Amino acid sequence: MSRPLILVTNDDGITAPGIRKLISIMNKIGEVVVVAPNSPQSGKGHAITINSTLSFEELNLDGPQKDFSCSGTPVDCVKMALDKILPRRPDLVVSGINHGANSSINVIYSGTMSAAVEAGVEGLQAIGFSLSDLKWEADFDQAEEFIRDIVLKTLENPMPKGIVLNVNIPKLNKEEIKGIKVCKQANAKWEESFDERVNPHGRKYYWLTGYFNNMDESEDADETALANGYISIVPVKFDLTAYEYMRELDSIYK
Repeated sequence: MSRPLILVTNDDGITAPGIRKLISIMNKIGEVVVVAPNSPQSGKGHAITINSTLSFEELNLDGPQKDFSCSGTPVDCVKMALDKILPRRPDLVVSGINHGANSSINVIYSGTMSAAVEAGVEGLQAIGFSLSDLKWEADFDQAEEFIRDIVLKTLENPMPKGIVLNVNIPKLNKEEIKGIKVCKQANAKWEESFDERVNPHGRKYYWLTGYFNNMDESEDADETALANGYISIVPVKFDLTAYEYMRELDSIYK
């Protein structure tokens, strides 16, 4: 049986340690093509480039995979890969490993998850991986076996079209991780404010600050799973329709 074709991307940039680790794991599973941003794109969400040109170049980096750096966003990378780079539609798209969690509301802002969601829009199997450690030198080795297991299970058990997986891994040693839990997205948000400062020329500028407010203590929430030492898996879909409100809303406009 031929090896699956796997597209790897991220939002931290093509040289980030997280994506290099993910590539090494995927090389043991299939034929790998990497299309990732040439610079960090964290927090870009589902942004695409429409007012400037895009470019990509093949790089000679580590491993047997083909590496392409793209001048655009993570979503641009997926679009470019599908239209210009890949020899055929991939069997799987994996994004990450992100430096920092993308649990709860962070899935909305995440370039890592938006790349996976874009693959889902195209009807492809996709997974976004994130580690709850923002450090550049984070230890991604601890999660290798879990990531491999999740990828293999996804290839063996295809998901319905339009659904992708948001996988978050706690910052723990391998032996401390208790297992994997399928979860819902926690009800949490960032409480933000803008710190006002003044530059040497007397002009005001603002720096985004704030804190994370988790309002969800339910057992099946992704934040709860992570806090209790589990890897969380949340099935995500791009259809944002509030189906439960449609009937009531319809009655208002009749």
